Amino acid sequence: MTLVIENSAIATVSGPELPNGHIVIDGDYITAVGAGPAPHRENATYMDGSGCLATPGLVNTHHHLYQWVTRGLAQDETLFGWLKALYPIWARIDAETVHAAASAGLGWLARTGCTTSSDHHYVFPRDGGDLLAAEIDAARTIGLRFHPTRGSMDRGASAGGLPPDAIVEDLDTILAACEDAITKYHDPAPNSMLRLGVAPCSPFSVSSRLMTESASLARRHGVRLHTHLAETVDEEEFCLATHGCTPAEYADSLGWLGEDVWLAHGVHLSESAIKRFAQTGTGTAHCPSSNARLGAGLAPVKALLRAGAPVGLGVDGAASQEAGMMVEELRQAMYTSRLRAGTSDPSVALNAREALYLGTLGGARNLGRHNEIGSLEPGKLADIALWRLDGLGHAGIADPVAALVFGPPAPLELLMVGGKPVVAHNALVNADERALAAAARATSRKLTKAM
Repeated sequence: MTLVIENSAIATVSGPELPNGHIVIDGDYITAVGAGPAPHRENATYMDGSGCLATPGLVNTHHHLYQWVTRGLAQDETLFGWLKALYPIWARIDAETVHAAASAGLGWLARTGCTTSSDHHYVFPRDGGDLLAAEIDAARTIGLRFHPTRGSMDRGASAGGLPPDAIVEDLDTILAACEDAITKYHDPAPNSMLRLGVAPCSPFSVSSRLMTESASLARRHGVRLHTHLAETVDEEEFCLATHGCTPAEYADSLGWLGEDVWLAHGVHLSESAIKRFAQTGTGTAHCPSSNARLGAGLAPVKALLRAGAPVGLGVDGAASQEAGMMVEELRQAMYTSRLRAGTSDPSVALNAREALYLGTLGGARNLGRHNEIGSLEPGKLADIALWRLDGLGHAGIADPVAALVFGPPAPLELLMVGGKPVVAHNALVNADERALAAAARATSRKLTKAM
């Protein structure tokens, strides 16, 4: 099947912007992008994109989908207090919980422009069932490209960690589960809809041995590595007291910097850490709304970009960033950068196009997929968002990229993943939104009723 989108503004991200152009999609792939109307194609379907902006689909590089059913709790806590309040609730999750949460979270990501999402799932209660299978099934139903990671925690409170002992696992169980998940689910094909990663949770919830053995296992199987790092001052103080170094230095000492690694948050990074991330090609998942919600700080995103380090965006877990909208993270990333710099000068702070880059090609680079997704150009997968900008919310903003980034969340005329529609006319194609909301609401009530 050939689809031609015409008469739309186009932000390719990798090349020139087109005020009025066309995109040709043949099957899974983009085969042409150009100015003006497309050359006539026999047996093609034509779509009028007037009043719209076409961008690459947004790429979410950090999430905890299970948290969708524990939103709105511990509203005034910083990270450590927030975690302590929620760990006992998360200890009761099971496959049914995760499926409802992931379905709602992924459905909402799709409705707000996301075509590829990672997930960092690190809570595995005993007898909880196959939690990874539950969220993978949800992603298949919604139709998103999915990069789940098998997370882990092996350092409970009795061993000096933060999580309660009841929700940590032993090292052998974790490594066996990671290997099994990779063997069962990981698809390295160029048009893959499902790739796995390995993701010990954080410096304050895992042992050094788990970090090093996880890295060895992931590299043996050719999959990527992910963890939280340098998110808060509390974490830095923990690492200094426990390991005698900063979180970034600790990760480096364990072999956890490299082109196959992306790290969530990176708020508290020194100049030397930023330089080291750039030297090693280590990625950062910037989560501006979550960092603000938990009072974590303002990440040095512009400094990372200027140094040459990969940076993408993440919505983070829905319990620390209840909106869960990738399109909003574009604006929040730009605003956060300007707050940190104390200016809107683009030489030291982000502009609208850099924010769009972070949410598309920057995120694709974090996930190792920048040759496949993240920009609109021939040969890339047809992961495309067509945003409607001709309504009242965007009236009077002549620059379409500025309208998308500075303006309110734009409705989606169309969202495609590999050329297949996932959202049409601002509604999910493959799932009933009311049913997703009802299941999430019921699951949340059930999970939190014993609080």
